[in-house]
Amino acid sequence: MKNLVGACIFGQSGGPTSVINSSAAGVFIEALEQKNITKVYGAANGIKGILDEKFYDIGQEDKNELLLLKNTPSSALGSVRYKLKDVKDDETDYKRILEVFKKYNIRYFFYNGGNDSMDTCNKISKYLLNCGYECNIIGVPKTIDNDLYGTDHCPGYGSAAKYVATTMMEIFLDATVYNNGQVSIVEIMGRNAGWLTAAASLASLKGYGPDLIYLPEQAFDVDKFLKQVKEVVDKNNGKCIVALSEGIKTKDGLYVAEAIAKNAASKDSFGHTQLGGVAATLANLVKEKIGGKVRAIEFSLMQRCGAHLASKVDVEEAFNAGRTAVREACNGNTDKMVVFTRENSKEYKIKYELMNIELAANTEKKVPDSWILPDNKGLSHEYYEYALPLIQGDCKAPLEDGLPRFAHLKKVLVK
Repeated sequence: MKNLVGACIFGQSGGPTSVINSSAAGVFIEALEQKNITKVYGAANGIKGILDEKFYDIGQEDKNELLLLKNTPSSALGSVRYKLKDVKDDETDYKRILEVFKKYNIRYFFYNGGNDSMDTCNKISKYLLNCGYECNIIGVPKTIDNDLYGTDHCPGYGSAAKYVATTMMEIFLDATVYNNGQVSIVEIMGRNAGWLTAAASLASLKGYGPDLIYLPEQAFDVDKFLKQVKEVVDKNNGKCIVALSEGIKTKDGLYVAEAIAKNAASKDSFGHTQLGGVAATLANLVKEKIGGKVRAIEFSLMQRCGAHLASKVDVEEAFNAGRTAVREACNGNTDKMVVFTRENSKEYKIKYELMNIELAANTEKKVPDSWILPDNKGLSHEYYEYALPLIQGDCKAPLEDGLPRFAHLKKVLVK
């Protein structure tokens, strides 16, 4: 569908990152330069902003503030976790989206998010096509979990990985300073894929890494865990540092915190189990079975939006992903997601390409088993070659009174 003339709308969905706004900056700045795009809108709280007819006129924003989005963490427009029902079960939301798109002549839709967000994109794209309404739709990838299928890596991962590795080094220096022993159990995000926890092993390259790493790709055995911790404690003057994913499961498929505490976890709006607390659960177990000083550390929200440790590579790639989405849509592409393809060369280079969005929707990419060392000792050299290029460079917000100057958007509502 080439040469469409009309407005575009951009939304952010799912968990925030330190670079999701960099993708927003790329979309907005490129869209404002495209002659076929008559208006540029930003949806408040993702798809809910469209359903509620609440979005902002980006054309009224100062360009310098839009550029500051590159170094502003979290979701500037507000995010959402909202799952569209299957159109065969309930067409209500789809009819409303079509109504809003027609009212504002929206011919370009860009959605920034992970697996579930790409599912939303795909559903809307198919529905509008079946209704005969021309609208070019491109998904812009985002997730610190790095689990989107079809792309070498995801915007947000490099910066979060840098945060994890750096903080792990700092924890190591803190936890090992005393003559007395301490077991430190560090909980890192990752539901079904262990990419972010794997980044803790990057600290090992500098001699400050964890002794043991547990990823959700491999079943977790409590007895084996206690045995391994005891072995490290006995060899290392009572000291042991463990890094583990919040989503580790037993061989029976139960999340470890659920299995030990025997409590059913709550669900989010997508039906996903809400995680957290596995470090504290295991710390209590280690204290009971092994003894000594034990500390549970949960990175929680901090690892998502640590823009003070953002990777320059990540910031620039996220920005370019946004620009690429707009350019490709204006060239007539639709129902696609922007992906990164790593070139086979000595120096790290990527190409920005497109993939059918239905391939990414609700499909997870996991850490290869061959990259995970035996006995939970860490990650292989192949992982280091993969991850190191993604955390390079420093890219921070300018300082004002010694503190970061983040973007201040006017957020003028469209009426």
